[in-house]
Amino acid sequence: MSHNLAIKLRSGTQDSHTATENIGFMKSFVKGVIDRSCFAKFLSNLYFVYSELEAALESNKNHPCVGVIYFPELNRKANLEQDLQFFYGSDWQNQIAPLTSAKNYVSRIRELSVKQPELLIGHAYTRYMGDLSGGQMLQKVVQSTFNLVGYQGTSFYNFEKIPDKQVFKNHYREALDQVPVDDTTADKIVAEANNSFQFNMEIAKELEAILIESIGEEKVKG
Repeated sequence: MSHNLAIKLRSGTQDSHTATENIGFMKSFVKGVIDRSCFAKFLSNLYFVYSELEAALESNKNHPCVGVIYFPELNRKANLEQDLQFFYGSDWQNQIAPLTSAKNYVSRIRELSVKQPELLIGHAYTRYMGDLSGGQMLQKVVQSTFNLVGYQGTSFYNFEKIPDKQVFKNHYREALDQVPVDDTTADKIVAEANNSFQFNMEIAKELEAILIESIGEEKVKG
């Protein structure tokens, strides 16, 4: 059994992590160069991804591997619903649709849920650890950019059930090292985590094109 899955995931996805940070949309986002419509579209696509991911994790919570890292306190779907209602109003469900990249992401999660549930760990790691690590900074950017009061429109970044994020991240890494997989399967999980980064980058690229159309290429890439 592999006892160093956490380290494998961290080191094995470093290049993907750096590449994601250097996507034009993410660089603009961090600087506050984003409009309200594009941010709402960003959240709406995350909603489709998290809805599928959390359904997949829940349905496989008794799987010997998935169950070890199943922490429903991480769930983002309900928080995203609050944000989408804020940006789109009570009729938000009829106003959103996934981008092609998000559809592909959802399809992959759905496939793994049935055929290789243990590889869902790669997707859970990529999304949730990223949210816990950089979420507060991005939340402040959004609040400042759109002059939002309190947590209006930024509930996605709130982890109400996790009072100490660092303690929880340490606990999550310890859980990863307890997942009963051999080195071959651990490597497949790392590869799938890199796939997750790639799906996220594809969403960011589509959003970047939308943002450029909205505010101009010079502002986005300047």
